[in-house]
Amino acid sequence: MIEAVGRVLAEPMVTIEITPPKDEGHGDLSTPVAMSLTKLLKKPPRKIAEDIVSAIGPSGTFGKIDIAGPGFINFTFSHSFLCKELHGLISSGESFLTENIGRGRSIQIEFVSANPTGPMHLGHGRGAALGAALSNLLSEAGYRVEKEFYINDAGRQVRLLGISVFAKYQTLCGVEYPFPEDGYRGDYIEDISREIKEKHGDAFAGKDFDEASVPFVDFSYLKMLGLLKKDLEDFGVFFDTWQSERELYANGEVAQAINDLRERGYIFEEDGATWFRSTAFGDDKDRVIIKKDGEFTYFAPDIAYHRKKVARGFDELIDIWGADHHGYVGRMQAVIQALGCPKDSLRVLLVQMVSLLKGGQPVQMSKRAGEFITLREVMDDIGADTTKFLFLTRRSDSHLEVDIEVAKAQSAENPVYYVQYAHARINSIFEKAKQEEEAAGLPAGNLEQSLTAFNGDCFNDEEMRLVKKLLLYPMMFKNAALAHEPHRITFYLQELAGMFHTYYHKYKVVTQELELTRSRLALCRAVQIVLRHGLKILGVKAPDRM
Repeated sequence: MIEAVGRVLAEPMVTIEITPPKDEGHGDLSTPVAMSLTKLLKKPPRKIAEDIVSAIGPSGTFGKIDIAGPGFINFTFSHSFLCKELHGLISSGESFLTENIGRGRSIQIEFVSANPTGPMHLGHGRGAALGAALSNLLSEAGYRVEKEFYINDAGRQVRLLGISVFAKYQTLCGVEYPFPEDGYRGDYIEDISREIKEKHGDAFAGKDFDEASVPFVDFSYLKMLGLLKKDLEDFGVFFDTWQSERELYANGEVAQAINDLRERGYIFEEDGATWFRSTAFGDDKDRVIIKKDGEFTYFAPDIAYHRKKVARGFDELIDIWGADHHGYVGRMQAVIQALGCPKDSLRVLLVQMVSLLKGGQPVQMSKRAGEFITLREVMDDIGADTTKFLFLTRRSDSHLEVDIEVAKAQSAENPVYYVQYAHARINSIFEKAKQEEEAAGLPAGNLEQSLTAFNGDCFNDEEMRLVKKLLLYPMMFKNAALAHEPHRITFYLQELAGMFHTYYHKYKVVTQELELTRSRLALCRAVQIVLRHGLKILGVKAPDRM
């Protein structure tokens, strides 16, 4: 197709939009490329479409190529081509499903980066699921991916955690002490204060917080960081590197970053404060990095952090943030450009919050966190796999509702159960086939080894629709990787599982006819390969039994 368009243009062309049509009667794939070339070639789109079809010429790949409407080109694959591709899928396994579009380019993905001041909420969990799945997706697509967590262990929020624990500690010691108005609440604050009292007794009782700030702040945030790491580990999310904000200050990297930008002409002083000239790169206003009192803003260490990323030589940086940080995108892209990199070398993905429902009714409060339902509570209730899958059922920048009752249902209403059950069901089909094989006195593994010798002529229309769906996976995978959208995998798996379950209920796979059984087992094996690969990208198990 690409070569044919190139011949019509008399020059190479790489980007062509090709998608499956909504109406099955319009073929297997469709492209509007002729319409997009009208202005360039100064010809009617239908004439351009005719020229492209002519340039493609006779091919065993397509059984039919039609031109529809103003110039849509619709392709229908030949039966023999589809069977040949299915053979390739079964023979090659997962390698058939992916394409090396990254070619070793390096990408760093920074995600979660929750303040170590309390338990992770569902928004953090959704960001964790997205970051891990995107890392898997891009790794499978040939990129070198590094996953990093940025630890916000400096500044006001960490100090406020220490004050909150200190206030509870004083109460435990029988000392009246005002709890900070904007302090952190929830049982975990009292848990930490009790640990400190068990360790130090009344050693800090009646003291001023400034006298005890270091042990209280450090113990409290390190305790929360440890719990956060444990939650992520149990969620199946792991990081290659952890970058401390404190270290950026201690190593002088914050000061170095500001001096670097000053030498480049993007730092200025005004009204007693130090500013970054972000308007030079399209931001709506310049940004303060050092306030009048000499205190650094949150923006200052973020500049140093991204300067460090740039220095490490990644080809692309991806930050995954909560949607409430959308106003921060412009200034960080301005920093990237001020450091001499293209604006699009930093890509920010925003994650909307998650609303938790139980039987359709909102669930909002948590005794553990005091203000919100934690990721740990949901994981313990419905499992890490189910939680991850549900977090990945929609685009990250769209609001998501998760109903606990639906998530527990063992039915088609529960999407992750439906997909995992399809994989387990296929495994049981092969177990039955092996039993039939043994009963017939055939050598062990005979059917399994002969799957690639299936007879495609045995496939009926519904089976061919399944074949076509399977063979769309590589295109869907590539588009998901290019768009950085792992939810496309989730959506595809749900559709494939739905098609398979419908097929299973209608047709018997293991029959008395060897050729028919072999062909249907081959189709089942192909479905299983695709389901397993898609679930692997999502970080969700593909169980053999359920």
